[in-house]
Amino acid sequence: MAKAFYSVAYGDTRGFTNALLELVEDGMLSKDALIGELLRWMSEDEVEDFCTRNLMLRDDDNMPIIRREDEEDEDEAALDDFNYVGSRHHY
Repeated sequence: MAKAFYSVAYGDTRGFTNALLELVEDGMLSKDALIGELLRWMSEDEVEDFCTRNLMLRDDDNMPIIRREDEEDEDEAALDDFNYVGSRHHY
């Protein structure tokens, strides 16, 4: 059986995290490989939540640069609201 390079102590709450970071620092694991594997492991909702909580995927005005296709612009949504006087459906 091969000897492990790193060991994680029982009760160490960030043991595996720290071991992965050390592998990257030691050049035994590339950042690109780690990022790719982590993003493939996470669900799309987890990735979206991560980006939202960490203010990633924002432009200089703090506006999202990526959004879901089912999200409408507020101005466009107002035009579809039949109660709004300026709506294309209001009579």
